[in-house]
Amino acid sequence: MNKQVEKIQISGIRRFAEKVKKVEGAISLTIGQPDFPVPKHISEAMINAINTNKTVYTSNAGVDELREEICRYLKNFDIDYDKDEICITVGGSEGLYSVLFAIMNQGDKILLPGPAYPAYENISIMIKGDIITYPLKDDFSLDIDAIRNKLETENIKVLMLSFPSNPTGAILSKEERDSLIELIKEKDIIVVTDEMYSAIIFDEYYSVAQDKEIKDKVIYVSGFSKIFSMTGLRIGYVACPEKYMKEIMKVHQYGVSCAPSIAQYGVLEGLQKSLDDVEEMRKTFERRKDYCMSRLKALNLEVAEPKGAFYIFPSIKKFNMSSEEFCEKLLNEGKLACVPGTAFGELGEGYMRISYCYSDEILKEAFDRLENFLKTKFKCC
Repeated sequence: MNKQVEKIQISGIRRFAEKVKKVEGAISLTIGQPDFPVPKHISEAMINAINTNKTVYTSNAGVDELREEICRYLKNFDIDYDKDEICITVGGSEGLYSVLFAIMNQGDKILLPGPAYPAYENISIMIKGDIITYPLKDDFSLDIDAIRNKLETENIKVLMLSFPSNPTGAILSKEERDSLIELIKEKDIIVVTDEMYSAIIFDEYYSVAQDKEIKDKVIYVSGFSKIFSMTGLRIGYVACPEKYMKEIMKVHQYGVSCAPSIAQYGVLEGLQKSLDDVEEMRKTFERRKDYCMSRLKALNLEVAEPKGAFYIFPSIKKFNMSSEEFCEKLLNEGKLACVPGTAFGELGEGYMRISYCYSDEILKEAFDRLENFLKTKFKCC
């Protein structure tokens, strides 16, 4: 077996999601799967694509009209790319893999946030990158000084950003963005910014990709799994200058040839006609976030308020057990599955991730179970 692959584990998110199946009557708040149907314009466009035989290979980079539409969409957020700087990928996951595989050599150092989406670390391990982690502040906002210190003491090639964050829901403030931009100007680094949740944000949106002066240092990765509630249809994209894209395209081409054709046509229609659906979903997620915050505070759990995505990352340090042990007990005794913080790296210890992209009824029952578990097990709350 490949020795690098042997070094990594199946995602802790998926591992706990699978455990639910073995616990009768358990509720899962593990997966980031929006509970909305795919917007009708998208599903109708995909059906039409099948009926009109648009089921063959597209170009490696994707359908031209979709890439042009993505450029128009990004301009709404002051992010400027042209069609040839866009590659449609098989979800954001393949986008991340193709990017990191293309730009990193064995031993190159990548600076990752902690806690963070586990794919960053595990892809880096597979390609023999050297992983350096920068901690976030207590409220999971960006610690610019921590990043600066790592950049000045380590020979970092790639800086990974992730806003809104999975698992914390943190976003980038204007001050943090501006400080980051100045730092990026100073350093000889490549910045990969994962913005899969950028449409699900409860405050102002800021990204380092908005600054044209550092465009030649930035690779933007995003997609439509969350925005259009189409996780299984696997459409993401990478946006970057040609010097990166020509190498990323090689990895993408030999890995997948092209993204699914009918789903590309669906997304094209979605960007043109379904953005009102996206806004309705965003409002619903914000309301659910408020509900989760109120329930967690009533349980006297320490929690930083998320400002994007659909995850919340409360502290469970007060219970004096590992996050893995706590979540195991919560599942087996409380019949509720959440993801242990260590699924997102060592700096996730002491926390658990709750996904609130579930119905109001499920969330109420889930928090009732959490409350009962804490009262029964720890005589608190």
